[in-house]
Amino acid sequence: MSTLTGKKILLGVTGSIAAYKSALLVRLLVKTGAEVQVVMTPSAKEFITPLTLATLSKRPVLSEFVNQASGDGQWNNHVELALWADLIVVAPASAHTLAKFAHGFCDDLLSAVYLSAKCPVFLAPAMDLDMYRHPTTLDNLRRLDSFGNHLIQAEHGELASGLVGEGRLAEPEHILADLERHLAHRPLFRHKKVLITAGPTQEPIDPVRFISNHSSGKMGYAIARAFAQAGAEVTLVSGPTSLPFPDPTIRRIAVRSAQEMYEATAEAFPTAQVVILAAAVADYTPLHPADQKIKKKEATFDLAMKKTVDIAATLGGQKRPDQLIVGFALETQDEQANALTKLRAKNFDFIVLNSLRDSGAGFGHDTNKITVIDRDERVYEFDLKSKDKVAEDLLNLVEEKL
Repeated sequence: MSTLTGKKILLGVTGSIAAYKSALLVRLLVKTGAEVQVVMTPSAKEFITPLTLATLSKRPVLSEFVNQASGDGQWNNHVELALWADLIVVAPASAHTLAKFAHGFCDDLLSAVYLSAKCPVFLAPAMDLDMYRHPTTLDNLRRLDSFGNHLIQAEHGELASGLVGEGRLAEPEHILADLERHLAHRPLFRHKKVLITAGPTQEPIDPVRFISNHSSGKMGYAIARAFAQAGAEVTLVSGPTSLPFPDPTIRRIAVRSAQEMYEATAEAFPTAQVVILAAAVADYTPLHPADQKIKKKEATFDLAMKKTVDIAATLGGQKRPDQLIVGFALETQDEQANALTKLRAKNFDFIVLNSLRDSGAGFGHDTNKITVIDRDERVYEFDLKSKDKVAEDLLNLVEEKL
């Protein structure tokens, strides 16, 4: 379920060619389960019709203070609209509208709603490159930011003028993600530094071949996304994976081998307050990787191996009282006993147990079924659910512990 589900969102649409994107934004918001009320400036109606947005939002679009069509003097109360909204989003926000907001001009319904707002306000600028860079626009954006508004950065790309640069309206999917991230923030995680490992490692045999495992990285990426959306400063040390970037606020460090993962985590560990070791790190690596591709000659092939650095044990041995470490254990037999042994040996605060005997759990799936054990040997059992929901469960446990 989205954090926007059930939220009342007032969407302001202003006079910009980018107003066509507001139709997709309305559709995305409605799909999350949000209630959307569109308020258009008069000039916005020259770029997209109120009928389009009314159809998508399932509400009449408002634009004027007085409903002229009714003939009975019915008016649209800007104060009530501002009080109704849980969030106000202006997308696109033209240079003209930003200037009015910044200086308190109030000559249309949208600017009156803005000046009456008590809820968070998000502004997504859209204009041509030179307009966006003009000192007056930059000054207006600084003023609006100082008032406590949330600015959704314009994006780089081809503009309506044919120029290429910054000024494009943020894509509707990106605006939606910004809103969800804001609502998911938890005060406890604000400025908390969280270190997360994810994915497999690849141990080279020669320049062509490597030893690895079936980890997809999905669980670690879901955890990273959950903590980032809660407001934490997340560093994600990721083994090779084809997964998309989980959240634009995350600092991702790409590694391949167990040694590279150790070096990256060891560097980030001293400043981390929460450490979650979700990666499937190889226990052994080839002793002498070949410089050239090994040719197929003999019927059998012996490969000498050596142990890799035990990242979990090393960090657990360095753990300070103000740090919290969550480890993972994937087991196939004697699951809880093996997980408890690992919890104690590696000085974890929690261990997350997966059993490959549970259908739909473990590597490659979009779902997972976990059992969490804390250092007091309390056991938390969770049902099979999506990995995003599992990540929320872990977020909640860490929050309680902190």
